[in-house]
Amino acid sequence: MTAGPIHAFLAGIGRDGAGRRLSDVLAFDEARIEGVHDFIQWCFPLREASRAVAGAPVLTRAEAEAIRADPVARAGLLAGRDRMMWFYATTTSWLRAHDHNHLRITRILHALRHLLGPEEARAFHAFVRDRNAEAGGPVNANTLDYWAKALAGD
Repeated sequence: MTAGPIHAFLAGIGRDGAGRRLSDVLAFDEARIEGVHDFIQWCFPLREASRAVAGAPVLTRAEAEAIRADPVARAGLLAGRDRMMWFYATTTSWLRAHDHNHLRITRILHALRHLLGPEEARAFHAFVRDRNAEAGGPVNANTLDYWAKALAGD
């Protein structure tokens, strides 16, 4: 039994607000990942409402606890992380001073830390930080600070 719609989505048995299953989102190609803006809130839920997508789900304490306790939902979250890592490893459009993907990365860091623990967040942070460095450091300093602060907690 799931604790709510986000938990069900991450466990692979529910649908997001657009009717997609996690497997559908994980199958997005690069253009869809870049162009679709309402999936990231489902794959990486937070306890506060999205300012970018009206009606996006908000993670409750009960759902967060259920996700942490459910190996299938945790695996779904990790699959989302892996898909986004692939996207950030194989694309360069986000490697510039300002890009909407920077907000996505901040969300991912917060969600990983909150739901999977600081080690997972630190590993993802190291990945995007290293990718930025390899590209000559185009991401602005304020964004890099936000990413670092996301590791510290709420």
